[in-house]
Amino acid sequence: MSIGMYGASVPVFVKMLGNLSNLLEKGKAFCEAKKVDPSVLLGMRLAPDMFPLTTQVQIATQHVHWACALLAGQERPHLEKPEKTIEELQQRIKTALEFAQSFKPEQIDGSEGREVKLVLPLRTIEFKGQDYLNHFAMPNFYFHTTMAYAIMRHAGVQIGKLDFV
Repeated sequence: MSIGMYGASVPVFVKMLGNLSNLLEKGKAFCEAKKVDPSVLLGMRLAPDMFPLTTQVQIATQHVHWACALLAGQERPHLEKPEKTIEELQQRIKTALEFAQSFKPEQIDGSEGREVKLVLPLRTIEFKGQDYLNHFAMPNFYFHTTMAYAIMRHAGVQIGKLDFV
């Protein structure tokens, strides 16, 4: 049995968004236990030229919205990035989760050959649906989710591989 575009995207996003939410909960508990202002954790980054934890979560969730919409032939939603607290980031994850779960398999399956056009600030990129999912959406989603994990782990939050997967 082959896996469709829906199966390769939405269930993966749903699982990983849940994991990301759990990671943030552990980050919150870490801050409470260590008496650290959560804004310190949210502002951490692995290198000076990398995005901080807050932005990593925002971009990961952005890719969920974009992938689901674009693969279903809808406009890419524009998402503001006002979140400044763990609670606000948790709400952003919840919104992304609900958005992904709002799609039915028949909206996304069969989108392998769909034209996907991303107009970004520095350039426009055109893909076929399957290439967009496999070579842009999923790598970006996993990259930013992984960076969120790595930042928290580097900060000393007691998380491990099983928390990520």
